[in-house]
Amino acid sequence: MIPDPLGQALLDYQNNIATEDIETYSSVGGKDVLPIDYLFRSYKDMPKLEQKALDLCSGKILDIGCGAGSHSLYLQEKGFDVTAIDISKNAIEVCKLRGLENVQKIDCWQLKDQKFDTILLLMNGIGLCGKLAKLPDFFNHLKSLLHPNGQILTDSSDIVYMYEDEEGDIDVPETKYYGEVKFTMTYKMQKSKVFNWLYLDVNTLNYYAKNNGLQCNIILEGPHYDYLAKLTV
Repeated sequence: MIPDPLGQALLDYQNNIATEDIETYSSVGGKDVLPIDYLFRSYKDMPKLEQKALDLCSGKILDIGCGAGSHSLYLQEKGFDVTAIDISKNAIEVCKLRGLENVQKIDCWQLKDQKFDTILLLMNGIGLCGKLAKLPDFFNHLKSLLHPNGQILTDSSDIVYMYEDEEGDIDVPETKYYGEVKFTMTYKMQKSKVFNWLYLDVNTLNYYAKNNGLQCNIILEGPHYDYLAKLTV
């Protein structure tokens, strides 16, 4: 069985089984924790970037990497036609238990022959791309899922500050883009495989969007080097 610490944590929380925080480890930030209840938050408890993204949603919506389904649930309650997808079997089960009507266990790369007006990539969902070199293919795939006047809404963070030393100097890697990070997650006795995650600064996002036929507009900036972007063809 493939370890799924995040999905197992979500399912335990949904079923009122004693939970622990998810422990994360990144190649840049080291150890950290992700409280499970944060993934079950309501609209009023979401960061302003996420609230703004949900406010901008229109038409038929695809929520990629839906997790516990909090964003999709809000949109469904507002009457939108929303499809929520995730690669975690347990996450999908949680979404169904919470009342989501259209959920699928599928990798977004495998999704074909469907069209949407809004694609959501929240909680740094663009990180699913993993590597900067894969971003052109990722953008082209997302475009194939969009209606002609559709939009991609994504938030990300410029993590250059994590390379700042005590004197305020920035020392980023020379051999790769500094926003490429390796992660693991641990919950109880389950530990994930190492996976790649991508954080994008605004200039890099703009550059790759433009070179792959997308217009990039920064909608809102957050308090922690984060931002919300809208991408359109």
